[in-house]
Amino acid sequence: MSPTSFAQDRPLCVIKEEIKTSNVNSIAFQDIKIEDKSFVDAEDINFTKQLTNPKTSQVNKENKTVTANYTEYDDISKTFSLKENVIYQDEASKISSQTAEFSYTDGTILFDEAEFQLNKNNSRGNAKKIQITRNGELLLSDVKYTTCPIGSNDWNIEAKNIEINTEDGIGKANNLALRFKGIPILYAPQLTFPVGDIRKTGFLAPEIGNSGRNGNEIRLPWYWNIAENYDATLTPRILTSRGIQYGTEFRYLTERNEGNIQIEYLANDTQFGESRYNMSLDHSGFFKNGWRTSLVYNKASDGQYFEDLGGSLNTTSITHLNKSAIFDIHKRNWSLSGRFQDYQTIDKGISLTDRPYRRLPQINATITYPQKPLGIQSKTDIEVVYFDRKIGVTGWRSNAEHQIDWSIKNSGWFINPNITLQHTQYNLKKYQYNQYSNTSRTLPIISFDAGMFFERSINDSGKWIQTLEPRLLYLDTPYRDQSHIPIFDTIEPDLNLVQLFRKNRFVGKDRIADAKQISVGLTTRLMNKNSGKEAITASIGQAIYLNDQKVSLPNQNLISSNSSDYVAELHFLLYKNFNFDYGHQWGSNGDGVKRSQARLQYRPASNKIINLGYSFRRGSLEQTDLSWSWPVSDTWNFVGRYNYSLRDNKALEQFYGLEYENCCWGLRLVYRQYLSTRNGLEDSSFGLQLILKGMANIGARADRLLERGILGYSHDFE
Repeated sequence: MSPTSFAQDRPLCVIKEEIKTSNVNSIAFQDIKIEDKSFVDAEDINFTKQLTNPKTSQVNKENKTVTANYTEYDDISKTFSLKENVIYQDEASKISSQTAEFSYTDGTILFDEAEFQLNKNNSRGNAKKIQITRNGELLLSDVKYTTCPIGSNDWNIEAKNIEINTEDGIGKANNLALRFKGIPILYAPQLTFPVGDIRKTGFLAPEIGNSGRNGNEIRLPWYWNIAENYDATLTPRILTSRGIQYGTEFRYLTERNEGNIQIEYLANDTQFGESRYNMSLDHSGFFKNGWRTSLVYNKASDGQYFEDLGGSLNTTSITHLNKSAIFDIHKRNWSLSGRFQDYQTIDKGISLTDRPYRRLPQINATITYPQKPLGIQSKTDIEVVYFDRKIGVTGWRSNAEHQIDWSIKNSGWFINPNITLQHTQYNLKKYQYNQYSNTSRTLPIISFDAGMFFERSINDSGKWIQTLEPRLLYLDTPYRDQSHIPIFDTIEPDLNLVQLFRKNRFVGKDRIADAKQISVGLTTRLMNKNSGKEAITASIGQAIYLNDQKVSLPNQNLISSNSSDYVAELHFLLYKNFNFDYGHQWGSNGDGVKRSQARLQYRPASNKIINLGYSFRRGSLEQTDLSWSWPVSDTWNFVGRYNYSLRDNKALEQFYGLEYENCCWGLRLVYRQYLSTRNGLEDSSFGLQLILKGMANIGARADRLLERGILGYSHDFE
């Protein structure tokens, strides 16, 4: 039988570069390091022949200390014996026994019936014999090891013998068993493990879970330390209701390249009826001449892959998978980039006419002119892109934008006039009846952005100050008929305080909004002058339209009002540990609320969190969200989340769990029920995670679910 090995999941190292790595899930005893060729030198001992010293003796050497009640040196055998209350101690470890013997002949020290403590992770153990050799090897027999404090042995590792080579960084154990509450949960006839900050090929801790759609689930990852800067993790995943899925992750890191490749494959899914797969590539490269590359490739076998095998609301909502190749270079006064981009649409409910275009290619260039007379800066942006799709109009779009910007700033105010000239040219194929094969649009954009900053003390001590920050943007963009121009990549985002002060309410080059408007905003802050902490931050803004707007997206109503909606944001430290965030958009002409979002958090301590949230979007969603993490005793913690849709009268996600933690181990039990498909089907799961401090995590990674679902949650059992 080939030896089993425990691995360490570690960051890769760059060739020819020094990168510090952290110690993760390593087996014990690696902190005992013997770097000296001998433990003590002869001149440290003043005994001759078989002389016994009846008093407590101490030998020191390079931060290593040995004390004993009795010492004896045999000049014939060249051995140094220590008896009663023998204690060896250095910066990393402590070994105690009743007898020990040091041999000058072979440079070894031997402890009988010894107990040891490792300072790095507060672990301890005992062994029938502990021998430290001249070349740095550590030999232990009949060993027990745990991180539990004295008086508690809830879990421990037992081994017949252990050999540790501190120079090679490898440890070997025979007949090893891991026991929890006296019950063996792992046994290996032979096992190897890493010592110190190195990576080691071998099995990682298994993950165990259960879900209604997939049945019982077991993951058994195997880590392969291929080289200093290459590694891979192979993960068989047993799904009792579907079959066996095989996952592979390969990572690489060199001086100029880094990335990872992931592949998952499930042969003959017994529920789906076909084999299924998912693959992804994420690569970044850097060249000596300044060029950079970024390659992203994602592909799934079918549209239900993430719903069935992803396991979260985030993956359930995936509709498109990105495939792109980007090349760019950035210099002091110019930059250039090129992109090829495509998407796989996995949501078959999206019609062909609504699917995103491919960019084959997209080229962007920016030139910033170094001359700045009177602080006036000039810049030119150029974009050329070819849009392609099976259905609908396709073709080239070229855009050139030249702007002159004059930024004048002071400690209490700023003025920023700007003039932009934008020209867009289209060369189209498969165009519709109201479009032309060649069309263009040229228009100027004039803006004037200004703001002021006021502050005052609001008490006699001057501890608290209040600011008042008004801002105004005047925007003048003439109307151009753009109804004959196709929509390749342009949208109108939600109105917010950032959007309010943009020079085009559309994102993308296919539409430039006509505008003669004034955007006004006001922000006030109440802050502690000493700490800089803000107790209150409040902002409100609105745009006033001086002309009717005529440019819109297809099938979109024109804005007929003389002003935009109001938008407001509030952050409020209500009282000590209460935080309140609020965002609101409402119509200025009695249109009512358009969007609203509120969140209240109570956090009296790092391990006590209650979150209450509310989200509303007219005609789209209305949800409440309650999440918490709260200790119910010194050792037990209650966690949960309840996300409910008021519009659909159903829970979107709910989970409840208990956490137990003592000084040497922890346990998480979480039950979850959630929407697993886009058409509203539900699934449920149960996860159990056992954490042996200083050793490993066994079971489902329930901590990932809690960190995602509970804002502010962070409970590290280590």
